[in-house]
Amino acid sequence: MNAATELKAPIAPAFLDTPSVDDGGAMWRIARDSRTLDLNSSYSYLLWCRDFAATSVVARDADGAPVGYVTGYIRPEAPQTLVVWQVAVDAEQRGRGVAAAMLDHLAARVAAGGVRLIETTITPDNTASQRLFTSFAERHGAPVERDVLFPGALFPDGHDAEVLFRIGPTA
Repeated sequence: MNAATELKAPIAPAFLDTPSVDDGGAMWRIARDSRTLDLNSSYSYLLWCRDFAATSVVARDADGAPVGYVTGYIRPEAPQTLVVWQVAVDAEQRGRGVAAAMLDHLAARVAAGGVRLIETTITPDNTASQRLFTSFAERHGAPVERDVLFPGALFPDGHDAEVLFRIGPTA
């Protein structure tokens, strides 16, 4: 759908791309190895790559292997809103700006279709994700609203609350 985008230093040689079902297994492994993300079934990553590839992005190393991804979808009731589901970067690539580059790339891609708002949920203890999305908003001159979307009591498994970050409108 889109041409691959070359990443600039300080990011390791890589490019950004639209995921394909061939990337699903690697995305599942990256999520599993993060030890922080909620791990979905391997099947769900294959479906995500098939059904939501247009609203997701994968970062690849110089050999084309996935080293990070962002999954997202357009809210059916709010077609100007991209919901970012997961952001994950392989441990060896962290700290190089890969997550920010993927998020910027995806936001630019969906903006062409009229998306002006970005939503994601973050647990209160996930400071890395809070920094990522706050800095995204700053780079794009967009306000950020925060509100608890799902209190911890709603989860049957002791999951922490999920705080909704609503960013936008973006330029």
